[in-house]
Amino acid sequence: MLSVLADRTYRHLFLAQVIALVGTGLATVALGLLSYDLAGANAGVVLGGALAIKMIAYIGVGPIVNAFVDRLPRRAFLVSMDLVRASVAITLPFVTQIWQVYLLIFLLQSASAAFTPTFQAAIPDILPDEERYTRALSLSRLAYDMESLVSPMLAAALLTVISFHWLFGGTVVGFLASAALVVSVIVPQPKTVAREGGIYARTTRGVRIYLKTPRLRGLLALNLAAAAAGAMVIVNTVVSVRTLLGRSADDMALALAAFGGGSMVAALLLPRVLERVGDRTVMITASCLLTVALVVMALLTVAPGVDHWVSLLILWAIIGVGYSAVLTPSGRLLRRSATPEDRSALFAAQFALSHACWLLTYTVAGSLGAAYGMAPTFVALAGLSLVGVVVALKVWPAADPDELAHVHPDLPPQHPHLREGEGKPVSTRAAHVHPFVIDDLHHHWPKAGM
Repeated sequence: MLSVLADRTYRHLFLAQVIALVGTGLATVALGLLSYDLAGANAGVVLGGALAIKMIAYIGVGPIVNAFVDRLPRRAFLVSMDLVRASVAITLPFVTQIWQVYLLIFLLQSASAAFTPTFQAAIPDILPDEERYTRALSLSRLAYDMESLVSPMLAAALLTVISFHWLFGGTVVGFLASAALVVSVIVPQPKTVAREGGIYARTTRGVRIYLKTPRLRGLLALNLAAAAAGAMVIVNTVVSVRTLLGRSADDMALALAAFGGGSMVAALLLPRVLERVGDRTVMITASCLLTVALVVMALLTVAPGVDHWVSLLILWAIIGVGYSAVLTPSGRLLRRSATPEDRSALFAAQFALSHACWLLTYTVAGSLGAAYGMAPTFVALAGLSLVGVVVALKVWPAADPDELAHVHPDLPPQHPHLREGEGKPVSTRAAHVHPFVIDDLHHHWPKAGM
């Protein structure tokens, strides 16, 4: 897996990702403490508001920014977003009002919503070979999991010698280091294509491509399954461990580590698995695993004579495995489903639509957990996960080749595109075959049998 780090450009960008993630993790800890400093017992309300603002920024800002990003140098844009994030982070220690927290979080997360899809879309251009790209996706998943483990421990160590306000300084350093690493390499620039339509057409292009592509409609459904399980872990681990089981804060960290550890194991194994098993099979199987784990956890929550603590650790690790196995191959599907010119738009669409799933599941996990308890919440989220699996099975065909036969009755007979693929047709009604994606010449997915 580490062989992809031999590529200097990817190595620098991967290090930029890791350092920025650690800085973001420190900011998460510091933001919680800042919220408590400003709001006391109502800190949870502040953090909930900040989380909602983050999701709104992710869902709304990414596609809008992407409508313009292909007109800008990709490297300069990434660096500028890192500098914006650093500038926002450096002001956070000085806020004195809750509304200031909300405003700065919106600016910070808006910059992240612009940075992340652009960064993700650059990796397939740097690593065009699918096997190497798959390894890069697994490394990226490992980076996210390591951040969830390392950042809290690093923050705890730093808080023994400094005030929490200084943790934001670590965030600033992380974003500046990320910017420096991006500057140090040449980031491939996608070809600029003149497109018809105004701002609305450019803003919605990625979402329209996404929703017209069967495998990506399946991906969206599986994002819902992953978000259902992930939201249960993120939102209700503290309730399950501290309130229901009466265990310590250290045990809460251990439960989250079990989830992260399971995710890391899956990320390490996936490159070899995906060499032998298709993306659809791996991702749907993993989503079924998530659904079953949530149902089992609901039953164990109310079952007498069960070691609930051990059960939670085991099932959290299983959920981590399934969660990673659903999310890690996503980049492969996006890479297959767009031209290089449309990748940024498609990654932005995935970023927005997947976080819409998270917004829904966060709401369900938090509101149902508070109103009805853990067992009904597990059942409800298992239901959402099952819906995702069923929809994915329906909309994502088992036979999903890259090359599809199709016709172009809308093109003139002399159009050069008609000579692509097999057959070199002499008629616009004759089918030809080539790797198929939704673009300016292909507005709809071919029907089965065409």
